[in-house]
Amino acid sequence: MATPSRKTSTSSSLVSKRALPRDPSSEVPSKRKSSAPPAPPPPLPLQSSRPFVEGSIVRIVMENFLTYDICEVSPGPHLNMIIGANGTGKSSIVCAICLGLAGKPAFMGRADKVGFFVKRGCSKGMVEIELFRTSGNLIITREIDVAKNQSSWFINKKSTTQKVVEEQVAALNIQVGNLCQFLPQDKVGEFAKLSKTELLEATEKSIGPPEMHRYHCELKNFREKEKQLETSCKEKTEYLEKMIQRNERYKQDVERFYERKRHLDLIEMLEAKRPWVEYENVRQEYEEVKLARDRVKEEVRKLKEGQIPMTRRIEEIERQRHILEAQIKEKATDIKETSQKCKQKQDIIERKDKQIEELQQALTVKQNEEHDRQRRISNTRKMIEDLQNELKTSENCENLQPQIDAITNDLRRVQDEKALCEGEVIDKRGEKESLEKERKSVGDNIVRFDSLMNQKEDKLRQRFRDTYDAVLWLRSNRDKFKQRVCEPIMLTINMKDNKNAKYIENHISSNDLRAFVFESQEDMEVFLKEIRDNKKLRVNAVIAPESSYADKAPSRSLNELKRYGFFSYLRELFDAPDPVMSFLCCHYHIHEVPVGTERTRERIERVIQETRLKQMYTAEEKYVVKTSFYSDKVISSNTSLKVAQFLTVTVDLEQRRHLEEQLKEINRKLQAVEAGLIALCERNRHLEHKDNELRQKKKELLERKTKKRQLEQKISSKLGSLKLMEQDTCNLEEEERKASTKVREINVQKAKLVTELTNFVKICTSLHIQKVDLILQNTTVISEKNKLESDYMAASSQLRVTEQHFIELDESRQRLLQKCKELMKRARQVCNLGAEQTVPQEYQTAFQDLPNTLDEIDALLTEERSRASCFTGLNPTVVEEYTKREEEIEQLTEELKIKKVELDKYRENISQVKERWLNPLKELVEKINEKFSNFFSSMQCAGEVDLHTENEEDYDKYGIRIRVKFRSSTQLHELTPHHQSGGERSVSTMLYLMALQELNRCPFRVVDEINQGMDPINERRVFEMVVNTACKENTSQYFFITPKLLQNLPYSEKMTVLFVYNGPHMLEPNRWNLKAFQRRRRRITFTQPSQ
Repeated sequence: MATPSRKTSTSSSLVSKRALPRDPSSEVPSKRKSSAPPAPPPPLPLQSSRPFVEGSIVRIVMENFLTYDICEVSPGPHLNMIIGANGTGKSSIVCAICLGLAGKPAFMGRADKVGFFVKRGCSKGMVEIELFRTSGNLIITREIDVAKNQSSWFINKKSTTQKVVEEQVAALNIQVGNLCQFLPQDKVGEFAKLSKTELLEATEKSIGPPEMHRYHCELKNFREKEKQLETSCKEKTEYLEKMIQRNERYKQDVERFYERKRHLDLIEMLEAKRPWVEYENVRQEYEEVKLARDRVKEEVRKLKEGQIPMTRRIEEIERQRHILEAQIKEKATDIKETSQKCKQKQDIIERKDKQIEELQQALTVKQNEEHDRQRRISNTRKMIEDLQNELKTSENCENLQPQIDAITNDLRRVQDEKALCEGEVIDKRGEKESLEKERKSVGDNIVRFDSLMNQKEDKLRQRFRDTYDAVLWLRSNRDKFKQRVCEPIMLTINMKDNKNAKYIENHISSNDLRAFVFESQEDMEVFLKEIRDNKKLRVNAVIAPESSYADKAPSRSLNELKRYGFFSYLRELFDAPDPVMSFLCCHYHIHEVPVGTERTRERIERVIQETRLKQMYTAEEKYVVKTSFYSDKVISSNTSLKVAQFLTVTVDLEQRRHLEEQLKEINRKLQAVEAGLIALCERNRHLEHKDNELRQKKKELLERKTKKRQLEQKISSKLGSLKLMEQDTCNLEEEERKASTKVREINVQKAKLVTELTNFVKICTSLHIQKVDLILQNTTVISEKNKLESDYMAASSQLRVTEQHFIELDESRQRLLQKCKELMKRARQVCNLGAEQTVPQEYQTAFQDLPNTLDEIDALLTEERSRASCFTGLNPTVVEEYTKREEEIEQLTEELKIKKVELDKYRENISQVKERWLNPLKELVEKINEKFSNFFSSMQCAGEVDLHTENEEDYDKYGIRIRVKFRSSTQLHELTPHHQSGGERSVSTMLYLMALQELNRCPFRVVDEINQGMDPINERRVFEMVVNTACKENTSQYFFITPKLLQNLPYSEKMTVLFVYNGPHMLEPNRWNLKAFQRRRRRITFTQPSQ
């Protein structure tokens, strides 16, 4: 019994039933024949009377697994055919068998994690498999935790581990990872990809005796070790021969080595004595240097004692010098103070001299002023006399007032006309400035629009260069079209708000966004002929509907949708020319598609159910709602909105055209204003010229009228000035007397200051003399000190030389001492002596026979080394290697004997195991070939199976080769993933598995949808073979999964048919009753004969 899956609007159920005998009116008539009249059928059995094979599946339970909420499947012992439409859950049963029997999730080819097999929305799932055993059925339960991606295992309701489950499953010879036993839907194609070696291994595991695969593995291991032993024996034999030959070559070298060793021993003894002789020479040199150092040390002491009196006298003279320098500084301070006082007195005397000079300069200024006044008085008197003479000779003034009044009236009239003209010029200039500002503003707006339009055109040029070139051609050739032609939609659309551009770009296809819109079919044909045919440009063009859709009202008011968060229809988000808007409303229904907010997305399920809108937008997603034609089920899909690319730039073309017309009108007005301004300026220049002429005439008349009065006024003014100058007199004698008195007073003060300055100079001179005397004394002291320091420096130099000599002798002594120690240490190291050991007697005896000087030792060493160097090509290890090789030759000879014995033993084992493995395998392959060939012959095709190997001894290269032929005109070809078609591979795979069926020792076999690639003829033939083979006695359980069957197929009573239903009209799980269904089925069957 199956429980429906809890989905949104569908449910599924699985019904198990045995194949029933059918009456003649059945859709698929039974192939059974009987001469007796039909009798009522027996009650429908729930299980075959034939017992299950050991390890067969008795029951499958799934809970929250893939498409199932809960489902229980009871298969039969023979052929189980699982039928159902795609997606109902057939392969889910196969997955349950695999995972329930400890199979790996990746083997199914669906997912690599077991948690993915739990039904979506559930945290846990369960699979339970009951296997038949004569000692008592085995119930394996696997609980899957999605969060941890882990499984819990139970055997007969008791907790256990996966390893125990795998052992129990293997004991029943169940191999869910073997494609010869378990072939899921996603692995059907991989069977043909198996290599010959892999197919042999899978066949051995599937139908061979348990020991066959073990023997094969042993043979491969034995053969590998045999190869290793053969290689090892060969290498050791070759190596042994090489070592024997090498030792023969080295025999003479060994004898030469011993002769060379005698010379080397003598060299070693000479080298051992040489450090002792060298040590004794250095020790004697050390004693001599030590005595010289002691003599120099005594000389240094005497020189230091002689320097002490000189040091004391230098210190005394230094103290005397400091006293004299202090006195010199004190005198210098007194001299400085006295000099400052002298400077102050000199400054005062200089100021007194400056006062006298100022008094003299003031007297001189007054004298000059008096002389200048007398000169000006004389000049003024003369000027008055000249003016009086001119006044006497001047004629009487004529009556010029009427002429002046007439000119004044003419001048006033000209000035009025000029003021009026200038006012008009100012007005015209103001009007011109206003128009120029307006023209600049309109021009700036047009430039801004052109800049935005250029941005859109640049995007068009970068992405769709052909469309851009077509736009340029259209702008130059609009006169060729009868009706309006709109540029690409992406250029003509102007968003009211740029942030809404993403909705339009996601709604309108890219091809239509770059399409030209025409109102006339004839215009479109002219355009496409020129652009596509002549210029070879790839462009799109659409035609607007004859009747405009641009103002078509939506089917429902926006106010009804505002409660769901919708704020506008797509049409209201942008402006476009009428043909473009009409096209978009007609083909994209932009007047029917609302745009919502995040609030709309939050209640999207309610919106879909209540509004029944076909398309809608939220803040970041597009929703498309469809209704199933068969079940009226509402299906919705949503996609994320892409970022807008083209419509983010807004350009109002209508407004731009309005601005261009406005610019033309402004230019026309400017021309009219400039013409009027030129005329006014010309008139103003004429009035200005006339005004200047009248002013000049009036000026001349006024000058003639006012000349006498001006002369009288000048005379009167000069007389007044003369009177003032005569009154401003100065007494020069009095001023000179006052200046002389002040100069005498200042001279008295100056004489007193000179006397004081003389006294200060005398004091300063005396101080300078005293300072010079002190400096001379200090010079004498410094001279004496320098002489003493010179003598001290000479003595110090001698002392330093002596000390340096002492240091050098001491360093030489230490160096020789260190060298003695090093030579002693080296000599002891050469003789291998410790710190307290004396020279052994054997060395002393040997040293007595050797030379006692370094020169003699070096000469003898050179001679012996020359003799030893004559033995070239030898090294100290030659004897060791010779001896070592002798020992190694003996060891290798023994090892080679052991290896050969071991190799003979392995060859004997291989021979025995090969006989136990190869003969049964050949018989098994022959049986498979016989059945496989028979199956193919029954289909009027040919096929054979053979055991294939290139080298009989390479047991890892053995394999099963399948060769098939589906047409009589071709040869047998090996089954590969590439040579045969998908259907031919499916037929070959199915027939090979059927050939294994009667030989199979596995308890059950699963084949999922292998008939999908077969043609109807092959599918019918294969199905007949499956039924005939799987329903025989003594065959294992068989699961055959298929989504469809051909009509009039043969069936067997031993078959079990499992129907998987899925749909909206399924019964609830708690209402499904299998027994009641079977009773109704019987009643229908019993009533059919009476009809």
